[in-house]
Amino acid sequence: MNRHVRVHVHAVDPILKAGVVSHLRPRPEVRIVSEEDAEQACVAVVVADRVDDATLHLLRKLHRESAGPRTVLVVGDLDDADLVDVVEAGVVGVLRRPDASADRLVTAILAAARNEGTVPPDLLGRLLDQVGALQRGVLGPKGIAFNGLAAREIEVLKLVADGCDTSEIATKLAYSERTVKNVLHDITTRLQLRNRSHAVAYALRQGLI
Repeated sequence: MNRHVRVHVHAVDPILKAGVVSHLRPRPEVRIVSEEDAEQACVAVVVADRVDDATLHLLRKLHRESAGPRTVLVVGDLDDADLVDVVEAGVVGVLRRPDASADRLVTAILAAARNEGTVPPDLLGRLLDQVGALQRGVLGPKGIAFNGLAAREIEVLKLVADGCDTSEIATKLAYSERTVKNVLHDITTRLQLRNRSHAVAYALRQGLI
């Protein structure tokens, strides 16, 4: 890692932005980059009063950008549903504004630069409760795990990775060729993957095959 982490601060309210920038500018661990150089930032700090539509739009935009920065959210008001939304939007660090001292903010930024998460302990416990409830009540009955793949989808991808074509996969798994094609189409569509090779690469990165 470089001697300092390049950071760009985003906020609709210029007063909120100025407050966070004033916290960070004296710190040698980070370097604030200008709007013109925002694409060079390693970490984006988003400051908001609450998680509204505009905040979520910004978080998702930052997450979608190829080679975009990892995001830390500093927010005034955050409930359980908001936490799930911001995690889905790619946020790796969350701080409540009253808790966002310079030290804590720098710690969260450095953790984000290492791709490590920072979440208030009480919120983390509630997030884990929601994750468990989602797995038990929604995904589990459908045979889907949090990696986004069902058991038969993993079986199909393993055979694709072994070099099998559609007819060979159908024979080995006693499926019709149409079913195999539908399974692969469902995987690539749901996970926004480009093709079979991309789906296999995804499964490899997830440690599934």
